[in-house]
Amino acid sequence: MSLRVAASRLASRRGAVLTVQRRNAQTVPKLGTEAEMQAEAVQQIRARIAYQKELMKGKHGPEADIHEMNWWIQATFMVAIPFCAASYIYSFVIDNEHPHRIEGPLPEYMAIRHKEYPWECSDCDLLDDACWKKCRAEK
Repeated sequence: MSLRVAASRLASRRGAVLTVQRRNAQTVPKLGTEAEMQAEAVQQIRARIAYQKELMKGKHGPEADIHEMNWWIQATFMVAIPFCAASYIYSFVIDNEHPHRIEGPLPEYMAIRHKEYPWECSDCDLLDDACWKKCRAEK
């Protein structure tokens, strides 16, 4: 049994009211008279405002936000853009030699068809112009 449950039971036995504040997105006042509900709502609002002020004590102003934004902009120009430029130079200038598709007919092991294509030249790939021209010339 937790300490909170034990304290709650002890307080209820003695007749005292133990108020446990639960943090949630929206707190609804407890049922009671209109004045009690209004007083509790005002108390909750004041508690939220006090908590926000406590959180904002350690925060900095908008000047520090602008300074940090400028730092990230400079970091982008000093690190990210040179990295992208170096990657572009390596990919397209230095390491430009990469294998291309073999010209001419494909070897048998690369031209395996399990079923025919659904167009008029059933053995040609959709974008293989040479095969299409050859097929149409035969017909």
